[in-house]
Amino acid sequence: MSARIDRSDKSCLNDGVMSTIYTQITEKMKAAMLGKDSVALGALRGLKTALQNAQVAKGNVHEELPENEALNVVRKQIKQREDSIRMYEQAGRGELAEKEKAEMATLAAFLPAEMTEEQILPILGAVLSELGATSKKDMGRVMKEMQVRTEGRAPGKLLSAMVGQRLS
Repeated sequence: MSARIDRSDKSCLNDGVMSTIYTQITEKMKAAMLGKDSVALGALRGLKTALQNAQVAKGNVHEELPENEALNVVRKQIKQREDSIRMYEQAGRGELAEKEKAEMATLAAFLPAEMTEEQILPILGAVLSELGATSKKDMGRVMKEMQVRTEGRAPGKLLSAMVGQRLS
């Protein structure tokens, strides 16, 4: 007698653990539909599509992306919105820029809180001492390690500025 798998229950994917970002997207899409928020719904649908495209690019459509890769997709979507806002504002299209800002706010809700300088400094000190970095030519190695240790929760520009200041 073989065990029957119930495929209609999607509550346990990825070896019994449902990725929180996928659950959050679904819940927010439902709320946007009920609230008739077309801007948020459009942003969420776009995000869901971007996640599916990343899954296809990875080679497995049926497996969800790990949380860190899914967050990178969210960051990429936010970056696209930032670029669009800049272009719309330069072209004098304020209404489209506002729409992009609203979409960006919807997407930003999926990201963890960014680290502050006070939280980054001890990590930076540890990385510099571990790598023995002293000059600007070590910046690439330090940045790579800092991005790993901050798990993408620190803005790249802030990290770059802080590392550059310490290595000068």
